[in-house]
Amino acid sequence: MPAARRRPPVERAVHVGASVEIERTRAAVWEELARIEDHVTWMNDAAAIRFVGAQRRGTGTTFECDTRVGPLRLTDVMEITDWDEPSTMAVAHRGVVIGSGRFHLEDGPGRATSVRWDEHLRFPWWLGGYPGAWVARPILAALWRANLRRLRGRVLSTR
Repeated sequence: MPAARRRPPVERAVHVGASVEIERTRAAVWEELARIEDHVTWMNDAAAIRFVGAQRRGTGTTFECDTRVGPLRLTDVMEITDWDEPSTMAVAHRGVVIGSGRFHLEDGPGRATSVRWDEHLRFPWWLGGYPGAWVARPILAALWRANLRRLRGRVLSTR
């Protein structure tokens, strides 16, 4: 095939998910989740967040997140692609690692809220591409489960 017609290989994304039950209403959980600037207080892998532009909430909000997982350090560029208060916040990852992420809140038993965090991520070749992402998957899942437990602790401590 001539060089002009060749397409770069499409890397497959890996899915990573985690969930937690929080004994508060969706509105109370959303109140904490919507404060993107405070995500660094409960996300161990988020070292710093810098907004791009004045927007801080809602679809179109863009920010850079200095991310660290073990010895790996990178800047993740994210844009909020869905903001459906108090149910869904979704992002597009447009940095070194690309893909999408989504928090989904549903009413649980009683006054509880079920929080689900799903990510579909593609790693660059120098991070191992699909095999590297597959190896990182259980590490990221454990990290995000712990993050959600910290989110739970923050929400429970505010009321």
